[in-house]
Amino acid sequence: QVQLAESGGGLVQAGGSLRLSCAASGRTFRTYLMGWFRQAPGKEREFVASMYWSSGNTYYGDSVKGRFTISRDNAKNTVYLQMNSLKPEDTAVYYCAEAPIISRRYDYWGQGTQVTVSS
Repeated sequence: QVQLAESGGGLVQAGGSLRLSCAASGRTFRTYLMGWFRQAPGKEREFVASMYWSSGNTYYGDSVKGRFTISRDNAKNTVYLQMNSLKPEDTAVYYCAEAPIISRRYDYWGQGTQVTVSS
């Protein structure tokens, strides 16, 4: 089990930046993969970024490459999503998710944090 709590969302003007945090607590397993996803109203959930825990390798969705960066602080059990050069189309609820090594699937999700980018 693990509890994931996102924070850092808010309202920002186009071109601005935000940093989202995903704090994990109560983890009882080894982590395989951490990811960020987003879902805008009326749209399907979209992959944003991920990090393989052992290697630190990162991957990004095409729409955010070069603008967003996923990182982690092991001491704080926290994963971050630094979002720069934000666009109105980045408006969505952002979720973090965790894949345990035993399943290698995103079995655990946070409650989400709203990001709104005004034009």
